Amino acid sequence: MEKRRLSWNNKWVTTAASIWIQCLVGASYTFGIYSSALKSSQGYNQSTLDTVSVFKDIGANAGILSGLLYDAVTTQRWRSSFLGRWVSGPWVVLATGAAQFFVGYFFMWAAVAGLISRPPVIVMCLFMFFGAHGQTFFNTTNVVTGAHNFSGYSGTIVGIMKGFLGLSGAIQVQFYNILCKDNPSNFLLMLALLPTLVSIVLLAFVRIHEANKGDEKKYLDAFSVVALVIVVYLMIIIILENVLTLSIWSRISVFVLLLLLLSSPLGIAIKAQCEESKLAVETSSTETNPLLEKFYASTSSTSSAHEESSLNYHEELPTSDQGQVKVATDFTLQPYEEEEEMNLLKAMGTINFWLLFLAMFSGMGAGVATINNMNQLGTSFGYTTLEITSFVSLWSIWNFLGRLGAGYLSDFLLHTRGWARPLLIAITQAIMAAGQIFIASGVRGNLYVGSILVGICYGAQWSLMPTICKEIFGIRHMGTIFNTIAIASPVGSYIYSVRIIGYIYDKEASENICTGTHCFMTSFFIMAAVNCVGCLVGLTLFLRTRRFYKLVVLKRLQSSSRQLLQ
Repeated sequence: MEKRRLSWNNKWVTTAASIWIQCLVGASYTFGIYSSALKSSQGYNQSTLDTVSVFKDIGANAGILSGLLYDAVTTQRWRSSFLGRWVSGPWVVLATGAAQFFVGYFFMWAAVAGLISRPPVIVMCLFMFFGAHGQTFFNTTNVVTGAHNFSGYSGTIVGIMKGFLGLSGAIQVQFYNILCKDNPSNFLLMLALLPTLVSIVLLAFVRIHEANKGDEKKYLDAFSVVALVIVVYLMIIIILENVLTLSIWSRISVFVLLLLLLSSPLGIAIKAQCEESKLAVETSSTETNPLLEKFYASTSSTSSAHEESSLNYHEELPTSDQGQVKVATDFTLQPYEEEEEMNLLKAMGTINFWLLFLAMFSGMGAGVATINNMNQLGTSFGYTTLEITSFVSLWSIWNFLGRLGAGYLSDFLLHTRGWARPLLIAITQAIMAAGQIFIASGVRGNLYVGSILVGICYGAQWSLMPTICKEIFGIRHMGTIFNTIAIASPVGSYIYSVRIIGYIYDKEASENICTGTHCFMTSFFIMAAVNCVGCLVGLTLFLRTRRFYKLVVLKRLQSSSRQLLQ
């Protein structure tokens, strides 16, 4: 019994390890910290800098290879092969990401620090792409593994994983303030070393555990509460740094407390495992008691008859010739059967795939373009350097709140109200459009309010999209499919950042510097208009999948009933 209680091989330890990795690998959200050093050391203008940032966005979002690798090394067929006995499981994907992460950011640091000669722009773009591309391997592994381990609460666990990835920007800024204050080039070296070392240490703990025991929701909510506490703490730190001049010992104390908060997921994991071990012992005692067995057998037969009468929902739905339940979205319940799940090519043959892609193009692309130009936005509107750094940190917090909140809220609305998740995509697109208009207006405090609206909605879409992919296309190829749709983000970012924002900025700038509302007003009005179109696309997807999600709720009710009868 004691051996089981101290085991490190369970889904709760996996969740804690995944959270720690996610906290440190979101380097793509800290571009605003080192973009000025990259621009000055390499002699770039704004369009060139935006081009490099687009390769960051492509690398951080084009995760098809990570999805294919994850799908390959986690299948039963691969694990049973000769090579799969030695090289299989999520750790392979994490190790691949760590190698790319280190190589990309290390050579960027070497170029900015002058250790190597100034590389051509295309080579710097490749460095940026390679480092950012490693992020997709971490993200795919942690998100899909979490969806496997907590299939009943996929929205919540995806929100947690995506949320901590979004929060990593603010966490890394705290590392920056302690380890390499006012030295962006050293920050690039930290990005190369710290996430790589942490992921290598933790990769052995990230595994798939599909057994469901105990109250999963209670401990998933505990992880969410810890995340919210960390967010509140980071916001307090950011406010204090803007109001007061903290001494070195004060900053170190604040940083140590942050590390202690980040360690708390392990305590939750240990407590959850202890409860599961206790439940296993109680279940074993029940199974060995003949009187209790007889009692539960009679209860099971009575409940089965009740379930058959109360859950006879299928008879009210139209059926095909083969008797399968059909819905308006051309889907059946087959995605829940593993052998019938869609692969990438089948998913790309559906209208819903491309509706989701278009929605992410307008929403995610606009969000990335906003954060990539945060430094220049702040300068043009007259904000101080400290305020601009705060915007980068606060963006990570809003991004996190959107991811965590959308995951939790979408699960709650689906299970209690039967609302389809695509409805939240349409709502976030509309709110994002309002945020873009507020930024374009140039009124006092526009970046504070605008970054809140855009950041939360951007993060929400990152949480909703993978969960929707799992539900309407199945979990077997989830990594490949949601990473393919994620390509919409860098595609949109390229068009917004380079062809719209960068072009208009350089046209208005004098000696590569532009000040005033005219620098970005037209660009952000254009992005707001595209977000309005994205809202209509989201509503279309909602209408197409609304009846399908009723069947999702039914499937959940049936699964819960079976667990109660067991």
